[in-house]
Amino acid sequence: MLLFQVPPPTRYDLNFTLAGFPVRVHPLFWLIAVLLGYSSGDILQIVVWVLVVFISILVHELGHALAFRRYGLSSQIILHFAGGLTVPESTRWGSRWANVSLGPNQNIFISLAGPGAGFLFAALVIAGVYLSGGSVLTSRLLGFIPVPALAMLPFGGNLLSAFVTALLWVNIFWGFINLLPVYPLDGGSVTRNVLLQADPVDGVRKSLWVSVIAGALIALAAFFFLRSLYMAVLFGFLAFQSYQSLQSRF
Repeated sequence: MLLFQVPPPTRYDLNFTLAGFPVRVHPLFWLIAVLLGYSSGDILQIVVWVLVVFISILVHELGHALAFRRYGLSSQIILHFAGGLTVPESTRWGSRWANVSLGPNQNIFISLAGPGAGFLFAALVIAGVYLSGGSVLTSRLLGFIPVPALAMLPFGGNLLSAFVTALLWVNIFWGFINLLPVYPLDGGSVTRNVLLQADPVDGVRKSLWVSVIAGALIALAAFFFLRSLYMAVLFGFLAFQSYQSLQSRF
């Protein structure tokens, strides 16, 4: 997922390689992750949350990177203050991997590979919980989105159960969020490529209008029903960003 342009490298970046892909973690990634988990007030819980966010976003971006590799493109994973993104070599310093010359169906596959990796990872974690003799209780967000409410393990105590619960929640809930038709989320990219196939001339404009309307509605739902100021501001910003693109491009 990409919300802003690629941040330039800093001397404080964490750099390593995963499955053959270079990974760069910007220092602001850690700061934002800590701020998002600070409401717990417990240092150990904050550390658990930061670890969960790091693993989950890394898995998501690894899905994109593996999809790029399928089409013969090497890529770099970058975790930054707005989340993460996967940038192919040909656009390493660009602002969006969709600039690579790929067909709509290929772009759709790459977009879906990120949330798909998160869902697969969550399924493996759930399987591990049950194989270890534990269980996972679920609830339904908004009446239809299944999300884990509690993972119970026969070992490791409350801290490990909290870690596994958060890991499942982030990969499943954030996976669904990423599939919403709001640009530049993965669902917004899928919507754009579907509309481009149906209408090559006007598909981008239509996708931006979908992004504006969907983003505004989700922002209102997040504020009034989920009581989440963070999600309301995020989707309000994305809707406004899409509206700005409409005004500047059309």
